Order: sequence, then C-alpha cells, then structure tokens
Amino acid sequence: GRTGHAEVVLVVFDRTQTSLEAMLRVFWENHDPTQGNRQGNDVGTQYRSAIYFANEAQREAAEHSRDAFQAELTKARYGAITTEIAPLREFYYAEDYHQQYLGKNPNGYCGLGGTGVSCPVGIAK
Repeated sequence: GRTGHAEVVLVVFDRTQTSLEAMLRVFWENHDPTQGNRQGNDVGTQYRSAIYFANEAQREAAEHSRDAFQAELTKARYGAITTEIAPLREFYYAEDYHQQYLGKNPNGYCGLGGTGVSCPVGIAK
C-alpha cells in the first residue's frame, strides 16, 4: 500500500458484443464501492475501488454510471461511493502467482462481494 498502486484488472471487450455501459454495470454490481480503501477483509489503498479511463467518453460513461448507481445505493441506505475515477496512466501486470489467482487456487480468498443493489445502466431497453 506504499506505492500508490491499486490492484486492478485490464478489461478488453468487443463493442460489437457488449457495451461499455454493460461492463460498468458488472463492475458496480460485483463489489461494494462504498468501502473506501478496502474490499472485504483486504485493507489498504491498493484495494480501493477504481476506474481508470482512456478517453473522455469513458470518463463520462464512468461518472454517469457512478451517479446512477449512487442513487440506487442511497435508496438502499448505503453510504457514498468512494470509487476513484481517473485517467489511466500506466498499467503493470501483476506477478505470475497473482495471474488467474482463483483459477489456480479454487479455495483461495476473494474479498469481493456486491451490495445486492442493481445498477440501472447498461440494461437493454
């Protein structure tokens, strides 16, 4: 937690198969973005919730989805979203033992868990 880095995933997807909004919906629904510098039992700045964008359209989509999800979280009596939304500067791949960690360690700990609140973005109309 002393380097300023965050543990993140690099998401690559085909826009002919899905949308950025649908990917953001998966992001919001599959972790608790209100916990600050932690996820589950993992505590420290490296465990913060974050979205790093590559262009202005991605920033706008991330902020719109955050605002829409915050409205739903508020209705469910959750606190404020603490997710960092910032430009992508550099991406470093983790060490081999961290790659596909749960695939290699089926009983390994994963502190991710959603809030049970549905995100209203990325739903086909």
